[in-house]
Amino acid sequence: MKFKAIVVDIDGTITCEKRELHLEAVKKIRSLKVPVVLATGNILCYARTTSKLIGLDGAVIAENGGAITVRFDLQGTFEESLEECEKAYSFLSENLKLTKLDPFYRKTEIALRRDFDLKKARALLKTQNFDVEMVDTKYAIHIKSIKINKGVGLQKLASLMGLEAEDFVAIGDSANDAEMFEVSGFGIAVGNGDEKIKQVANYVTEASFGDGTVEAIEFLESNGWI
Repeated sequence: MKFKAIVVDIDGTITCEKRELHLEAVKKIRSLKVPVVLATGNILCYARTTSKLIGLDGAVIAENGGAITVRFDLQGTFEESLEECEKAYSFLSENLKLTKLDPFYRKTEIALRRDFDLKKARALLKTQNFDVEMVDTKYAIHIKSIKINKGVGLQKLASLMGLEAEDFVAIGDSANDAEMFEVSGFGIAVGNGDEKIKQVANYVTEASFGDGTVEAIEFLESNGWI
């Protein structure tokens, strides 16, 4: 078994507990001979900046799969899903106090501060026919299209790179990484990952956060898989 690329989440996966970039994880990623794609629920410019700081080529999946780009010199590709998310947001705002995050930069979804009753919000959404869902990434609550996720984003980006999603090893920590694990060839959850991602992972590291990513890459190398 040999994999041709790695796709790795950012926050909680290649960061420290306080969200700083984990320098040993960065060093390990830089040493790899295969392409590395960053995948995040955050905005495209955040993903691109992180890719640049690490020293990668700029292939990123942002906004939970809604935005992708394969290189720094190319425009991002955005799904046309924001309008439905805005409708759901307006409806929820009638009953809950919600605060948008990065509203000027998000193109395909809405991110909210995690200071409201998510269970109540999801129950309210079920009374409507919006084609959206709410996902908690531990850093924000996302109102996103049910047709978009990191797995869909990986399949599209892999095609642009001349690869298949199965050619990738996926590394992550959160429920929004689950679809990415399912379409990739092998999924690794870091030790701080939530239960959903650990359940769909092929391997779970003992170490957490960036230390977990270092362990994950060393595991792959020891098996000769990358």
